[in-house]
Amino acid sequence: MSQATAQGRGTGRGTAPQFWRDAALPFIEARQVADGSKVCYGKHTHETFSIGVITGGHSSYLNGSTRREIGLGAVVVVNPGAVHACNPLRDAAWSYRMLYLDVAWLHDLQCQLGFNPNVDLHAFHCTLSHNPQLFASFNRFYALLTAPQVPVLHKHSAAVLFFTQAQQWLHPAPLVLHEANDRLARAAELISAQCTDNLTLAQICAAADLSASYLIRAFKKRYGMTPHAFLLDRRIRFARGLLRRDAPLAEVALASGFADQAHFHRVFKQLSAATPGQYRGGI
Repeated sequence: MSQATAQGRGTGRGTAPQFWRDAALPFIEARQVADGSKVCYGKHTHETFSIGVITGGHSSYLNGSTRREIGLGAVVVVNPGAVHACNPLRDAAWSYRMLYLDVAWLHDLQCQLGFNPNVDLHAFHCTLSHNPQLFASFNRFYALLTAPQVPVLHKHSAAVLFFTQAQQWLHPAPLVLHEANDRLARAAELISAQCTDNLTLAQICAAADLSASYLIRAFKKRYGMTPHAFLLDRRIRFARGLLRRDAPLAEVALASGFADQAHFHRVFKQLSAATPGQYRGGI
């Protein structure tokens, strides 16, 4: 996985912005500032859809007709091309996180959720929210997205889930689920057969002939877990077979599709309530 985290320039140690991006997930970028007391913006626009949260302190917020002082728990929503700015109040400290999403990707997700595909991106009328569920969900997703060693499939699935939730909280969509049990079964069969491979969400969707949004929601409803969780479960099943034959732990980790032994150990213990060594030794 090609991943880059860049440190920007700032006036002090805490003011330098941190950027996250990954070539495997080109539709999304993240930015975080731990101390924005000296981070000032002129009025500007983005070609992306932007959503962010205030994680500490207070700032001014300008977005169209919205002009507010905002603080911890606020969620800002910026449509593509909207003139906006956030700035510190009297040089007071404030911190924030932002996500920048490719418009074509979001439009495709909206179409999957039931919006009219013949209309360009359905803009959000809500430019500021204090929904605690949206705030908490954003931060969980941000932490997962920017964490190292998390598989691309997990991050991609989490992106679909988060922005589906955000869409419902900010601008509800039809969310029509239809029965497609045979297609879901094809997805499950592919994951089971190729669980040790580095499967992508696109490959799973193609095998099932289902959209990512529908696949993730319907798959979890039918199998009780997301496609990524299902994949990890099948990898651990595969690993148990190798461990019963006393294979070396490092070899088992790689053969089962894990990037390293530490990740394998963590997932195995989580799903088996025992370490790989304990399981292999029968302790």
